[in-house]
Amino acid sequence: MDLDLRQVRYAVTLAEELHFGRAAAALTIAQQTLSSQISALESRVGVPLFTRDRRHVALTPAGEIFVKRGRRLLADAQRMVDEVARTQAPLRIDVLTEGLTPSLITQHLRGESPCLPFEVFQSQGLAAALPRLLAGDLDISFGRPHGLGQDLPATLGTMPVRLEPIGVVVPTDHPLAAHDEVTLAALADHPLLVHTAEEAAEWRDWIDEAINDFSLQVALRVRGHGRTAIHATVLARGYPAFGLTTGGLPDGLTARPLFNPVPLYPWHAVWNTQTAAPTVNRALELIHTYAQDHHWHQFPDRTWWLPDIDRNHLPGPS
Repeated sequence: MDLDLRQVRYAVTLAEELHFGRAAAALTIAQQTLSSQISALESRVGVPLFTRDRRHVALTPAGEIFVKRGRRLLADAQRMVDEVARTQAPLRIDVLTEGLTPSLITQHLRGESPCLPFEVFQSQGLAAALPRLLAGDLDISFGRPHGLGQDLPATLGTMPVRLEPIGVVVPTDHPLAAHDEVTLAALADHPLLVHTAEEAAEWRDWIDEAINDFSLQVALRVRGHGRTAIHATVLARGYPAFGLTTGGLPDGLTARPLFNPVPLYPWHAVWNTQTAAPTVNRALELIHTYAQDHHWHQFPDRTWWLPDIDRNHLPGPS
């Protein structure tokens, strides 16, 4: 006999509640649906499992046996699903470093695919992730593919994910901290700390493009990894640095949006089209939907800036 596990779950839930209304609510189905499914199950097994009248519901002797075995059946089915899920190859994602857009995306993917195992890497830059993507040792990375100084290999696919406004991180006693927003012209009056990882060629190129386009001054160039290191260096040296206006900051620092124009950082998802598993394609669909739901593809209402090479490769206003 082919049993429908859904009907088994309905019978077990009804046995726990002994009330059609409460059982239907627990199952989030209509009471009429529950009643008809229980009747269909009893017809299938050939004996009544419940006695019911207007006042109460009770298990028959056959129903007690069915529910006892049904609980075991449902538990075994869940164990089977869990064991099969654990055999899946993990989705290997490179978030570059902590606290960036790729980390938010990975948190979303974990929530949408709780049974899928993940391996998360921090390469500190897309340039460093490319060899692993090409070798098939990494499924998805993120970054700015047009700032690497070379074209991406043809086997790698890219998908725009976010146009992220970049602000400035400053000590709370810095003159720029007195403004709610900071213009690029005002930023040009204050020498910058340029803090980048050696592996983050695309981020370093973005900063250099902004420096050239807006005649910004450089006070100090430092190599280092991660937002924590950037924040510590800004605190220690007292110079402003490009950074995010979202996320936590240590005491003594604040972040201000930049405008006139708003500088944008173009995040892309990058993957190997020749080695992509079905889980990669599903992840890309979820990333695209998440980006659309959060309006990450939209340009600001005010004037904005991108390096020319990124502007030429993105759809939308130019």
